[in-house]
Amino acid sequence: MTRVLVADDEASIRFVLREALVAAGHDVVEAVDGNDARERLAAQRFDLALLDIRMPGPSGLELLDEVAARGADAPLVVILTAQNTFENAVEAMKRGAFDYLTKPFDLPQVEALVEKARVLRGLRGEVAELRRQVGDSFRTGEALVGRTPVMLDLFKTIGRVAASDAAVLILGESGTGKELVARAIHYHSRRREGPFVAVNMTALPSELIEAELFGHERGAFTGATEARTGRFREADGGTLLLDEIGDLPLGLQAKLLRVLQERIVVPLGGRQAIPIDVRIVASTHRDLPELVAEKKFREDLYFRLNVVPVRIAPLRERRADIPLLVSHFVERFSQELGVPRRWPSEAALERLTRHAWPGNVRELENAVKRALVLASGDVITAEDIEQATSSAPSAAADWAELARRELAERLESGGGHGEEDGSGPYWSFVSRLERAVIREGLTRSRGNQIQAARLLGINRNTLRKKIAELGLGAADGDDTER
Repeated sequence: MTRVLVADDEASIRFVLREALVAAGHDVVEAVDGNDARERLAAQRFDLALLDIRMPGPSGLELLDEVAARGADAPLVVILTAQNTFENAVEAMKRGAFDYLTKPFDLPQVEALVEKARVLRGLRGEVAELRRQVGDSFRTGEALVGRTPVMLDLFKTIGRVAASDAAVLILGESGTGKELVARAIHYHSRRREGPFVAVNMTALPSELIEAELFGHERGAFTGATEARTGRFREADGGTLLLDEIGDLPLGLQAKLLRVLQERIVVPLGGRQAIPIDVRIVASTHRDLPELVAEKKFREDLYFRLNVVPVRIAPLRERRADIPLLVSHFVERFSQELGVPRRWPSEAALERLTRHAWPGNVRELENAVKRALVLASGDVITAEDIEQATSSAPSAAADWAELARRELAERLESGGGHGEEDGSGPYWSFVSRLERAVIREGLTRSRGNQIQAARLLGINRNTLRKKIAELGLGAADGDDTER
């Protein structure tokens, strides 16, 4: 039998939980507010405490702190809330909550949770480690947003993994927000005052990755006119994100593995080994076990990185979050772009929810931004959304479907014409494809046209010609040749 404290100022909540748990064979004690809960926690022994995050007297989080200070004999704590936000979930988990439940409750889930608490009651050492304070809430203009179960699970995972220095491998499709998750882990960790450094493996020519990661001495290679520290040393005392690690060339994987094992780097052209203190977070959209099986990724490096795997769900698996994301982007971009707040109509929101979003949250973000700028009225209409989602497809779009759509539209308008003047469906499709590929190359190279040309495998003059032909401006990449 598990002894459970239910603390909530709503009598109906206490009644529902008591009836369900008593029927499941558990012993339940009620508390009507925070002060009542504090007294009962001091006077009696409980295996589990269900604490409302907001109630008269001490809040659930305040009581959680008091319980955590009592050590191994303290009950496990589940925080109850009607506001399932990122901040609440992460704050509860990083303070050491056993779990986090939102109202209204799924009673079978509650019963399963209590049973899990009974089984895990003896693992106090592991649970106590989760109760470490790790600083202020993660707040940036690009905050993680979501209230669906998969996102709440993600928030709880962030709270758990932030407390340690274990390597984290973030898995997710392009555009799901892997770097945001990495930043959230960093800013909730004990390293939050240290640097957060991100390096994208696909944005660098393979011949420059080693120098970029480990640094180099002056004269180490042609063009090395001055020494460079390297990303590992830049991140010393903080967190290093190895973004798209699945694209790291096989020849460099052994060198990276040695750095991770020995915690030292030797710059190119140097002889002195330099110690580093860095937490490693890696991310990828690739299937690393499949790459390991194909001998394209080292198995020992995979196991070194995959200490704590964190999966981010694609947007199609959490469509209920789309209205919340749209609201967030409207607020954010209306301020950044200096345009009026325009909210989507019901029809526009329905179209947004039905869209496939192959580019995930990044594609939704860009669509909302374009709709805000292009909309002519006080609201964003379904037509604005149609234009925003079709005028600039993401690099991850289903090009076969897009080609079928191009031909269908042309046939409906009277057949195929424009062979000689380049206005036919073939040329329209090729132009849109070129635009997306070149924009992606410029984005990944951060506007560096020399690196973008190498990445795309085309001549730099060809790239500049295409930029001019397609009307890609400064927003897509600058004209510097650094």
